[in-house]
This record gives sequence, C-alpha cells and structure tokens, in this order.
Amino acid sequence: MSERFNTEVLIVGTGISGLLAAIKLSERYSVTILSKSSLNDCSTAWAQGGIAAVIDTKDNINNHIKDTINNGHEICNTKSVQQIIKQGKDSIELLLNYGVNFNKKGKELDQTLEGGHSHRRIVYHNDNTGEEVHSSLLREARKKKNIIIKENIMVIDMIGKKENYCEGVYAYDKRNNNVVSIKANIIILATGGASKIYQYTTNPNTSTGDGIAMAWRFGCEISNMEFIQFHPTCLFHPKEKSFLISESLRGEGAKLKDLNGNCFMKKYDERLELAPRDIVARAIDSEMKNNNFDHVNLDISFKDKEFILRRFPNIYQRCLELDIDITKEAIPVVPAAHYTCGGIETNVSGETDCCNLFAIGEVANTGFHGANRLASNSLLECSVMAMECCEKIFNKNIKVSNSKELPLWDDSYVSVPTDDNILISHNWAELRKIMWNYVGILRSDKMLTYAKDRLEVIHSEINEFYHTHHINMDLLELRNLVDVANIITSSALERKESRGLHFNKDYPQMDKRFNQATKLINNDEDFIMRLVTKV
Repeated sequence: MSERFNTEVLIVGTGISGLLAAIKLSERYSVTILSKSSLNDCSTAWAQGGIAAVIDTKDNINNHIKDTINNGHEICNTKSVQQIIKQGKDSIELLLNYGVNFNKKGKELDQTLEGGHSHRRIVYHNDNTGEEVHSSLLREARKKKNIIIKENIMVIDMIGKKENYCEGVYAYDKRNNNVVSIKANIIILATGGASKIYQYTTNPNTSTGDGIAMAWRFGCEISNMEFIQFHPTCLFHPKEKSFLISESLRGEGAKLKDLNGNCFMKKYDERLELAPRDIVARAIDSEMKNNNFDHVNLDISFKDKEFILRRFPNIYQRCLELDIDITKEAIPVVPAAHYTCGGIETNVSGETDCCNLFAIGEVANTGFHGANRLASNSLLECSVMAMECCEKIFNKNIKVSNSKELPLWDDSYVSVPTDDNILISHNWAELRKIMWNYVGILRSDKMLTYAKDRLEVIHSEINEFYHTHHINMDLLELRNLVDVANIITSSALERKESRGLHFNKDYPQMDKRFNQATKLINNDEDFIMRLVTKV
C-alpha cells in the first residue's frame, strides 16, 4: 500500500553532514531526516581518527592548503580547498557548542599527526572521534521540535525533472514493506560513499552509493569516481571484516612490518609510515603480492602500555576480544576500500545542477580531495559543507512545485514477489569480487575492460529483475551498486595515466594532459563521457 507525506526539507542520511544541516535548517523549516537503517549505521559513527583543522598558532592555513593539494596530485579544486580549510576552526567550535568532547591537553585541544600532514592538526576524541561527534549531534537533533527522524526508510529515486526541480522522492519503508511518496521543497542528499562495492571495506553495510546512483539516474553530473581510497590498515581477522585500524597509530609511531619482521616503507617513500594513504596502500599491496603474504603487520607494541591504553582504548579492546594484545604483539592488517573521493558534482555549498537538490559530505565531489583524500579531511569537509549548504538555502529563493500531490508508487504491473534472492545474492557477491580484483588498488586496461563487460551483464540482469519483481532492500542496494560500479569502471578507463588513488600499470606515470576532473553525464542510461579541462 502506497502512502504520501510532505515536508519542507528532506535530508537523506544521518551522518555528520545530514545531522548538522538538519539542526541548522530546523531554525526556519520543518525537516525530515531519513535513515535507511538504524541511526548509528553510518560512516561518521565508524570514523576513528579525527578532524583536521588549523588551531595551533605554530601552524597556518597555507600549510594545510599545501598539504591537501599535494596529496590531491594536482587536480584539487583550489577554490574549494581554500574555502573549506579556512573554516576548519569554525567547524570545530560549532561541534564544541553541540557538546562534542574532543581530547584536551590542559585547557587546550590536543592534536595528533596523520599521514600527509606537515603539522599536528588532527582534533580527536580517543580513537572513536566519529562516534563521539555522531552521538552529540544526534542528541542535539532530537531536541529540535522541527526535526522528524525516520529509520529504516530507503530512498529509491527522485521525482521530477532536473532542468526544473526535484519535486520529491519515492522511498521504500522496510518496516511496512511499502513505498512512500515524499514531497519536499528542498532535498539534501547526505548518503555517504560507495565502499561496500568492494569485497573488503572499512565502512558499514549501508555504504552502497545510493545518493550517487540516484543522482546519476536523475541526470546530475558525476565526477572523479575513479578515485576510490583504500585505507592501508584494516584489521585482518576471520571474525572481523570491517574494523579500521586508525591512521593515528602510525601518527603516534606505529611501524609497518612484513611477516619476517622487517620494516618495508623505506623502500617506497622517505616519509615512511606517514606517507599519504595511496602510497602506503600500494606499498602494502605490493609487499603482499610479491611475497605471497595474506597480510602485513602494524606494530605499536614498543610504545608504553599506559599510553596505548589511554590513546587507543577501543582498538585495544576490540583486538583483545580477538586474542590480539596490541601492547605485546603486532596487528595483522590489509588495505580495504575506505572513501569515495568523487561523487555528485557540487560546489562547497552542495549545489547540484538541479536548483533545489543539494548533496553534501562524501556523496558529493567539490574537488577538495582531488586524486587522494588527505587523512582526517573528510569530517572537515562534511561539517563545512553542511554549514555552507544551510547558508545558501537561507539566502536562496528556491522555486517550489505547484503540484498538490505527487503520484503514488505504481507496481500494479508487477506480479512476482522478491522472495527468491538467489540472483540478488549471487550478483552481489560477483560484483564485489569483480571490483576488488579488477578495479581495485592496481588496474590495467585489460582488467578494466573485463570488469566493464561483466558489469554490463549484471546491470542488465538486475534491471530486468527490478522491473519484474516487487522490491526489497537488497534489490535496491544492488541496483545502486551496479550503477556506481559502472561509473567507477568507466571513469577509470578514461584516465590513461596513474595519479593518486588510480594506478594503471599500462600507464604508470602521471600525465599532465589529464590534469583535470573526469566528469560523467547520464543520458537515457547511456554514458556520455567528457574530460573537463578547467579544475
């Protein structure tokens, strides 16, 4: 049974971007926030490291800008970098006002160091910064009378025409197994990234690229999707598939060692363990493949036990539950898909090429990260984008649809229940293996072409299944993953060079002809590719 409801502002996603935007916008508008799962199933809540911001008087904004651009390998949007970093301190102060309890050294905020940074500028809470930020913002959002939070509702697609406005969305209500038509004057996508597209990831199961896929089908421009960041250190253990071992361990001196106990980073970069993530991840991948290792080790056991327990209490406890005592032994680690550097093309305010549709956080691409995200710049971008998005909405005269009601979801022509999930589960598993093996840390034209050909078959199968069966959550997520997988693979094929997170062994060097973003437009389900020279 289909239903309808209206809201002034609809926010899809309950991470740091979505919650910050909701809190601010609730001052003037009624706001509805949708979470497709439980509220804590978001990448923000899983983030460990911290937030990069220039607070120390010995540091300066230009240093942070330089570090970000250097890590982005010459294709960062300089304007976006400057805008976001200049507001770093303001974003930290805003989070403090909302009750976030960052670690302090005396009366001042403590700051740590992470790979690619030239200064200690990472504000943090123990080793679970994201959880602290998320819980604080959620408490604040629940205080607001103008905010309605709905769990277990997944947006399917947007309604309207991009050239005019987005009138609303269709959303699947898992609890009632029905589809809701939601009319909204302003729609904000804060759905996060797409790392679940890979066999191994540090992200929650909800990271299925929903916002990117929906925007793609709606006709929005998508950019830089070939740049998928693999975090160098995910815990390697049969009972734990997605536990991140924070970069802050390496910031505090942890060493990467092969299975013979040898440190190996000196072979790859003079910055050793504090080299940028793309370099460290490829170094680990190379050591594993060249020596037939199934993992490498990260060792901080030489540090004082009291320091380890104080600085990394959650990592210590989780490893101990798996019979790994990090105060006495090294941690087995492997690289895993972590962050989507590309996304829906926007400015820092989250404006898309549809007048009332915004995208903020990991789902968006402002050009801030370029070809490789600098550690702890993610939550910074998320918070600043939320702030800027709200200011833009407050000042913008957004056209409102005159239609009184949205059409109800029509599945009267569908007769087959989605109770046989063999096709879904099979294609889900195959998709993630294809992406891991052929569109992962190391790529080639042959690997990418094979992946694209196979993905087109899976896309056809899932598309037919979608139009002939009643929907469920697994089908909707797989549909989105297939679309995003095609975008990533097609983008990678267009970039005939190696740069940052994209390494193609057929073109191992960086090529100045590709000092530009890769932008894709969907036109009637056909890829239209163009490389945009102005960054």
